[in-house]
Amino acid sequence: MFKRAIPITQARHELSRLPEEFVEDDSSDAIAITRRGKPVLAVLPWDLYDSLVETLEILSDEDLMAAVRQSIKEMQAEELIPWDEVRSTL
Repeated sequence: MFKRAIPITQARHELSRLPEEFVEDDSSDAIAITRRGKPVLAVLPWDLYDSLVETLEILSDEDLMAAVRQSIKEMQAEELIPWDEVRSTL
């Protein structure tokens, strides 16, 4: 996930430039900020943060996860409804 790690002292000087780095390099997932060589913080693009929070909300919703598991079972059992049939009910 971390393609780059920088010491916290360097991060202080680069913080205002980090957003541009994410824009320039779409493949940058997150940057690890280290203290004494160990990661202590993560700086990540807002879209990635937002998607992580949304994923955690979905995973913590018992009813929604039960529906997802049921859908997976139905898919594996090939109990699918054709798109034309679904579209006609919308």
